Amino acid sequence: MAVKTITIDMEAYERLNRLKDGDSFSQVIKKYLPAAGSTAGDLLAALDASCVSQETVDAIAAEVEARRHSPVREPSW
Repeated sequence: MAVKTITIDMEAYERLNRLKDGDSFSQVIKKYLPAAGSTAGDLLAALDASCVSQETVDAIAAEVEARRHSPVREPSW
């Protein structure tokens, strides 16, 4: 695994150090600064930016309705 040395001021170091709780600094950074695209906010932003046609929405609604009456969904007891 490649490593990189960074320089941070003492205040930043103390903040990171308080968050460690047995973890490495790398683990703390990854925990509190997740990768782009890995949060619910990223998902919502992507959904807001997407465009779905009314035809697709109607097809999904029809499929959901068809599955609602599937015998797999009915309890056998």
